[in-house]
Amino acid sequence: MLTYLRLLLLPFSPIYGLIVFLRNKFYDWGIFKTSQFDLPVICVGNLVLGGAGKTPVTEYLVSLLANYKVAILSRGYGRKTKGFILADENATVQTIGDEPLQYFKKFDHITVAVCEDRVKGIELLKQNHEVILLDDAFQHRSVKAGLNILLFEFDKLKKWQFLFPAGNLREPFWGYARADAILVTKSPGNLNKIDQIEVNRKFDLKISQRLSFSTLSYGQLTHLFKSEVIDDIQGYQIFMLTGIANPQPMFAYLKQFSEAICQFEYPDHHQFTLQNINDLRKAFDASTAANKIIITTEKDCQRLLNSDFNDLLLLLPIFYLPIQIALAPKDKLHFDKKIVDYVTNTKRIG
Repeated sequence: MLTYLRLLLLPFSPIYGLIVFLRNKFYDWGIFKTSQFDLPVICVGNLVLGGAGKTPVTEYLVSLLANYKVAILSRGYGRKTKGFILADENATVQTIGDEPLQYFKKFDHITVAVCEDRVKGIELLKQNHEVILLDDAFQHRSVKAGLNILLFEFDKLKKWQFLFPAGNLREPFWGYARADAILVTKSPGNLNKIDQIEVNRKFDLKISQRLSFSTLSYGQLTHLFKSEVIDDIQGYQIFMLTGIANPQPMFAYLKQFSEAICQFEYPDHHQFTLQNINDLRKAFDASTAANKIIITTEKDCQRLLNSDFNDLLLLLPIFYLPIQIALAPKDKLHFDKKIVDYVTNTKRIG
């Protein structure tokens, strides 16, 4: 039904595309103001609505730049606040959003902030930091980042994509020309040369924009409330609870361990309701499986923990599945060097 509805919206896509094209040109021509800063500013973004793996890539950069004083600046999608907010121990999904909250909880050596005005956010952060990572800001052209990393999901690159509102493209595909590095995410672990060549043909890249491929790597299942992990879920009945843009890679990973997967799938950044949790509990309680488990994502658990229904989940075996990216050795060497060289060679003025 949704596909047919989107086809009806196809006539509006060229109008949207023209608006985006003119907006980008106005920035290119200097009609719209762009701010540039005298410290390393790295933007992680994508061309489509929804996830392309920006969160694990941002976390990868935090680890790579562990020797620097790093700040992550995000818009804070889904928060109920406005303006500039620094994450602290009182931060919640409602005040800063789920992804910034995940960064704050995961890394105690960095600063996490949200601000819909990225120029203002950088101004407030730049004096006390050596590197600023912009989460999902490729289209936020009022900031001229020193290094733009653009992400594309492997599977989506192999399909024809339309501009919004008929499709999920935020801007025409040729927008990749503004990027400094292209990273293909969620690639198959057994990626062969033919697939790599096919993906490369989608682009007309400069040498400096070299394409890199990454896969998802899954960590240990960790209990939502306790410091408890589980290693073996072979043959378990799995109840999979997600509110992310693309749960398919996680589903494919879990299918290695069980054919009995019951999905509770909601839109990206979904604010779980009491009814959602009751539906999950009802299905879980009705199962007669000897071994059963509820699995969610690390991002979703930020919204589950900051809710009024924790009591309903406390007694359940509910675990989250951490993810990180992994690059092939040759790609990793080039990709890491590009990031570190940029940060090392970008000096403050004065």
